Amino acid sequence: MKNLLGIMQGRLLQKYQRRYQAHPVQYWQKEFPIAKEIGLDCIEFILDYNEIELNPLICDGGIPEILQATSETGVQVKTICADYFMEQPLHSIDKEVAGRSLEILRKLLTISEQLGATDIVIPCVDKSSLSGKEDERRFVSIIQSIMEDAENKCINLSLEMDLPPKSFKKLLDKLQSKNITVNYDIGNSASLGYDPVAELDAYGDRISDIHIKDRVRGGGSVFLGKGSADFDRFFKKLREFDYSGPFIFQAYRDDEGVFAFKKQFDWIAQYLEKYKS
Repeated sequence: MKNLLGIMQGRLLQKYQRRYQAHPVQYWQKEFPIAKEIGLDCIEFILDYNEIELNPLICDGGIPEILQATSETGVQVKTICADYFMEQPLHSIDKEVAGRSLEILRKLLTISEQLGATDIVIPCVDKSSLSGKEDERRFVSIIQSIMEDAENKCINLSLEMDLPPKSFKKLLDKLQSKNITVNYDIGNSASLGYDPVAELDAYGDRISDIHIKDRVRGGGSVFLGKGSADFDRFFKKLREFDYSGPFIFQAYRDDEGVFAFKKQFDWIAQYLEKYKS
């Protein structure tokens, strides 16, 4: 099966409100023909906390508009990055916040089914990290409450964590469902100093969405190949698994988007070709 190649939403456009990663309100449609011209298969849509009511994933008439853009270009929306949960964690100690976030996740499951999407990425990093056993307990409880719905709709809840490999595996073992999967971010793992081989040994068979990024250890994003990510070892190890999900480019961006992307796209091609061969 061919792995789809995609882009994190907004990376081919000018920054929205100077934000590094955000849904480009009112001009998101422009990215579809650019992605088609470059030869990408999909765009990973972003659901932000800010201006959520203006996001086509949520607002009236938005889903038909997304489907029209797909019909006109062939560029699909197969994955959704729910950055909303960075600001409003599902495991929040505030029951009202957690309750609203659960309702958003329920909506995203229905929306994903309508779009034909396969994955909802749930980030538990930085401000939304699982910082202790109580956070983990609340997170497991709320995910278990919606697991059956995800299974019935055949949608993956793809977890992005900053936990060490063994701790992440223990968490996954508590969530025994084929639709509770892993979003693997190459750059974030490098920044945290994790060994990609150890990570894939722990849960490589549960990865359903991969973010291609490079970061320096303990620091921010840099051009692919300029940071601490060990792409050689990662892609060599990944070949041991039957990974059929997308590769989503979330690499370093400048203010405009396209030039920086194309340069990095050419650089990573060596690894993608070897992986597919």
